Amino acid sequence: MSGSADPEGLLRIEVFHHLLAAAAEEMGGALQRSAFSANIKERLDFSCAIFGRDGELVAQAAHLPVHLGATPLSVEAVLAAHALEPGDVAFQNDPFEGGTHLPDITSVAPVFAPGAEQPTFYCVSRAHHADVGGAFPGSMAASRDVHGEGLRLPPVRMVRRGEVDRDLLALFLANVRVPEERRADLFAQIAASRAGERRLHDLMQEYGADELERRARDLVAWTEALALEAIEGLPEGEWAFEDRLEGGADGTGALLPVRVTLTHRGGRLRFDFRDSADQALDGSPVNTTRAVTLSAVLYGIRLLLPPETPTNAGVLRHVEVLTRPGSVVDASYPAPVAAGNVETSQRLVDVVLGAFERMLPGRMPAASAGTMSNLSFGGVRSGSGEAFTHYETHGGGAGAGSRRSGAHAVQTHMTNTRNTPVEALENEMPVRVVRQTIRRGTGGAGARPGGDGIVRRLRFLTDVRVSWLAERQREVPYGVAGGQAGARGEALVRPRGASQDERLTPKAALDLPAGSELELRTPGGGGHGVD
Repeated sequence: MSGSADPEGLLRIEVFHHLLAAAAEEMGGALQRSAFSANIKERLDFSCAIFGRDGELVAQAAHLPVHLGATPLSVEAVLAAHALEPGDVAFQNDPFEGGTHLPDITSVAPVFAPGAEQPTFYCVSRAHHADVGGAFPGSMAASRDVHGEGLRLPPVRMVRRGEVDRDLLALFLANVRVPEERRADLFAQIAASRAGERRLHDLMQEYGADELERRARDLVAWTEALALEAIEGLPEGEWAFEDRLEGGADGTGALLPVRVTLTHRGGRLRFDFRDSADQALDGSPVNTTRAVTLSAVLYGIRLLLPPETPTNAGVLRHVEVLTRPGSVVDASYPAPVAAGNVETSQRLVDVVLGAFERMLPGRMPAASAGTMSNLSFGGVRSGSGEAFTHYETHGGGAGAGSRRSGAHAVQTHMTNTRNTPVEALENEMPVRVVRQTIRRGTGGAGARPGGDGIVRRLRFLTDVRVSWLAERQREVPYGVAGGQAGARGEALVRPRGASQDERLTPKAALDLPAGSELELRTPGGGGHGVD
């Protein structure tokens, strides 16, 4: 690795990089161990990071790209609303105040150096809660506007000087399903904040608060230097790329273009998304916020940097991202946004990498599955009458690259969550996994073929309300350098008593009686090169 610091200085920066990243990892461990929902404790659908006193990302754990790249705007919104005091924890999920979609709840807790009057660092976590209200369990069904998707939280101090605001907590819990689980997951985020705070205090005691803060600034500056060096090595010019989202409340409406123009001049990159489609107000949930667009750009640039480069605010110091408020990639109130964080984020990565492929022919991978294949379901348990909800994303095929074939049945790009193990899913939910396997032959052909998707078939043991949100059901994942496209995804349903499966629309919400079955077939990745 190169950079402006001397070898001894680089070593010191690297040491503090790992110390700060380890604090974020420790937060993640506390969050996972304390949570109740399978979505957090099994699938690891959460992210943790350390921010500096100025609200800039300093270090992160190896968690979810879509969370971490979008979190800075949430932190900015919290700091604009509150002067946080020792022991405070603020929560926020409002898409129009720095959030992404409603199930992703962000916590921000200040860390004060001994004797300091202002926070030196902030411990931040973002966790996808399995339900935050709305018409359908899981809070991920298509809706006419954001109000139908669940409960919006502006930046609120749920914990004040170490004491939980019981009234605010009661208000939140009254608007969600399975409140005991939601309460536990919120408290798990508080536990994560406390774990990060303890670790940072330990580091301050060992190295000194001023030294720790100085090294954090050095870390961001070093990352900026590495990113600038990489950017300056890119060709200068302008390149454009376009892909499409499957619009309409059920995903069968007009296709919505996502367009980017990538420009490189004088060591500065500009990503211009302003020509993308207007936000959809017909019930389509694919609108997304500017925070998610920034996250996709951060991810795309990070792929061009040396593998050991830290991920922090320095990555974007020489990057400009232009969006148009009221567009599908910079939604304005009251647009629905449930699928923006999970689906549009993937399409944004596809167009960013597509533009880089035109800048650097043959070096970028083909499109991966391009969807998180979101399934939510919930209902009431037979016998006990207890409510339950479950949310899960599903992997697909990875796009092939210039040197290797795409991986089968994996989470790609903006998500790196796990799947819920069959044993855990069947133990915690009234459902049986009838089939789970690789969807053979769905990767695009090429000199290096794309990866295959998956097949998962479920049988529900009680009546359920189900929502399904997916992309790449009409538009295929593209191949690169003559490689073929990957196969589209699809979902099938067989209600109890029916003799055959019926195909679902790309976005669907329905009630199913006990004994019904649902089968998900996720897309493959595109191939690379001529076979």
